[in-house]
Amino acid sequence: MAMKSYNPYEIAQAQFDRIADLLKLDQAARDLLRVPTREYHFTIPVHMDDGSVQVFQGFRVQHNDARGPGKGGIRFHPLETIDTVRALAMWMTWKCAVVDVPLGGSKGGVVCDPHNLSARETEQLCRGWVRQISRDVGPHLDVPAPDIMTNPQNMLWMLDEYEAIHGGKYPGFITGKPLSVGGSQGRKEATGYGVVFTIREALKELNREPRNTTASIQGFGNVAQHAIQLYERIGGTVVCVSSWNQADQTAYSFRKASGIRYEELLAATDAFGGIDVAKARDLGYEILPGDAWLEQDVEILIPAALENQITQENAARIHPRAIVLAEGANGPTSPEADTILSERNIFILPDFLANAGGVTCSYFEQVQSNMNYYWDKDEVLGKLDTKMTAAFHAVSDLARNQKLPMRDAAYVISVSRVAQACRDRGWV
Repeated sequence: MAMKSYNPYEIAQAQFDRIADLLKLDQAARDLLRVPTREYHFTIPVHMDDGSVQVFQGFRVQHNDARGPGKGGIRFHPLETIDTVRALAMWMTWKCAVVDVPLGGSKGGVVCDPHNLSARETEQLCRGWVRQISRDVGPHLDVPAPDIMTNPQNMLWMLDEYEAIHGGKYPGFITGKPLSVGGSQGRKEATGYGVVFTIREALKELNREPRNTTASIQGFGNVAQHAIQLYERIGGTVVCVSSWNQADQTAYSFRKASGIRYEELLAATDAFGGIDVAKARDLGYEILPGDAWLEQDVEILIPAALENQITQENAARIHPRAIVLAEGANGPTSPEADTILSERNIFILPDFLANAGGVTCSYFEQVQSNMNYYWDKDEVLGKLDTKMTAAFHAVSDLARNQKLPMRDAAYVISVSRVAQACRDRGWV
């Protein structure tokens, strides 16, 4: 039997439909919230270093802005699709709502592979993306941010282009900027730290001490790196990390039973989070297949890479000792796998709760940029901890009181808040 194709947008809609039934939403609210409010498709011609012109496909999807300006990253990825962007925009709406920040959900993307672009070509692509969408984004409309394979330098090029077009200084147009031009302290740590804040609270509910737990992580990009940092700081031990190796276009898992050393592994890592196999082997790491991270003998699993990584086909390989699954990535667990994990009583920290630290700190950056007043790192991370902890307990309390899975409880809170904003505005 052929494996069912994965469409993240269909999954996002199916998740919404289930919660809409649970909440008994009226038809108008369903029709409004299960599709994007607006979306943009455009081409970006770039003059390449070899003299040729290459045309890239770009997107921006604005799912819902009833609670505030749209918010969402821009990812550069060779497998980017409009359905991926639609799903991520919808998930951003729920993510902003569950942590109760006054923003809506958006997402952007470009079909490209930054590994194959020079710095000049990447700059032209960033500026071209802004030129195509500059009338429909901005500090009070829709605020972009970094995502997979985009970084603070990319955001600065985009900001510079936006300001050149509009003739002013608008640091609140985009977040994830370098600190030198309006970026926020703590922003690069925020998503990974947020994941660990929710893990910490989940372990409290399970009566487990972090120092008595181990973890395995998929990914070694920004989210995974900072999750590892904070998880180790609260006493946990990471024993396995999975990462993409650009040299041979293959994923590998890197295991060290005594615990990986973050700084050591970072020295063998490229700018995109890819780990050099030869360097890691020289450092004493056991090299395993890319999906081996999933079956490690650990209490905590953190998928922090791409969508659809834990499926009906591989969920049974998760070790019996696993007690927490914290979704650092967006949409890493298929609905079928979700059911399997729930039956095993694995405490699932759903993506739009667990990884909401990034958008929460992006909101902090947006506020600071619009005020032209900046907080120190401890203040930012303290505010982040407060927001993430409050969001976790709101979801956990609802899940316990109504006997719902954590994912459904998070959705009930998010969809209720967004639907109420739409009603209050008189849209439905």
